[in-house]
Amino acid sequence: MITAIHTLIYADDAKATRAFLRDVLGWKYVAEDFDNDWLIFKCGPSEMGVHPTDSQWEGQSYDYSRHHLIALMCDDIEATVGELRAKGAQFQGSIEQREYGRVIMMMVPGADDIQLYQPTHKLAYNL
Repeated sequence: MITAIHTLIYADDAKATRAFLRDVLGWKYVAEDFDNDWLIFKCGPSEMGVHPTDSQWEGQSYDYSRHHLIALMCDDIEATVGELRAKGAQFQGSIEQREYGRVIMMMVPGADDIQLYQPTHKLAYNL
């Protein structure tokens, strides 16, 4: 049946985004035969959560529009941010504590930011 999840990033500068994923994140990839710059990346284990657009949590209301979000998980967010900064990655703001983990937004050249987080929730990707 389903064998994997294939996610997509639509980027204004696809070459810069691909270079970031290849050179900064160090992801392995395959190149398409028709275009050696058209890279498809191996992203590692995955899991998918479904969040409501309206919710109440600990007395606060949350409202979101329908959308998809890419979030990269790590075991030690300080160490990961440090390693990625040393490779040239930039981040928005500082690490914040959220109800599901410690979070920071990573800037991706040519594309939208990607969330980096150290989860505090139960993990499904290793089932």
